[in-house]
Amino acid sequence: MTHFRISSTVLGTPDPRALADFYRALLPDWETLLDRPEWVKIKPPGGGHGLAFQLEEHHLEPTWPAGPGDQQMQAHLDIGAADLAAGIEYAEAHGARQAAYQPQDDVRVMVDPAGHPFCLFQLPA
Repeated sequence: MTHFRISSTVLGTPDPRALADFYRALLPDWETLLDRPEWVKIKPPGGGHGLAFQLEEHHLEPTWPAGPGDQQMQAHLDIGAADLAAGIEYAEAHGARQAAYQPQDDVRVMVDPAGHPFCLFQLPA
């Protein structure tokens, strides 16, 4: 039997390096494995599932929440923060914004600089 392993989640963006810089700011111990104008790949120390950022010149930001005919998100990232309020402030200082619609009190739906929604949640103590 052939065994498979997910290498990366890939996000399309008009500026792969800028979006990689944003996620490296949120995940400061992650390492850059590949850095090209059209493709940047980062991974946690020691390997494992990473993130990659692919050039999409005609990228359309997904709508959150999506309605009929809207560009829908296909996936989103869940990112834990040791301090949720500080995590929100830090993400916003690096270019994220809070989504207008927030379905939960203990999770913040954020939007990265390329428009991809991601969730920030409080890590257990």
